[in-house]
Amino acid sequence: MDRQQKKEQRHARRRIGIRKRITGTAERPRLAVYRSLNHVYAQVIDDLAGRTIVSASTRDKDASIEKTGNAAAAAAVGARLAQKAKAKGITKVVFDRGGFRYHGRVKSLADAARKGGLEF
Repeated sequence: MDRQQKKEQRHARRRIGIRKRITGTAERPRLAVYRSLNHVYAQVIDDLAGRTIVSASTRDKDASIEKTGNAAAAAAVGARLAQKAKAKGITKVVFDRGGFRYHGRVKSLADAARKGGLEF
């Protein structure tokens, strides 16, 4: 098994371990983060109902972000997600980092969401 496959397996294991412990409810939905090489995606999910309540990403049509793969873009996504969630009446969420380390873009998104009024 080559190095990249091992890396992907470790990430998948971390992601599964996190999802065993974290569940989104209607009162406290799950804020799930995914980061690709060029973009950042975030969703607020009610796992019991099985639906996404709000979402935001660097690929949104109304997102005016020049560079999409950096911490500033992630912060913009976090702020936008918090704004949309507040409009739907959501203030408390459970943070799901999706197996990614809590630094850089993931931390930037979380801090911006907190600053925007989400509590986790």
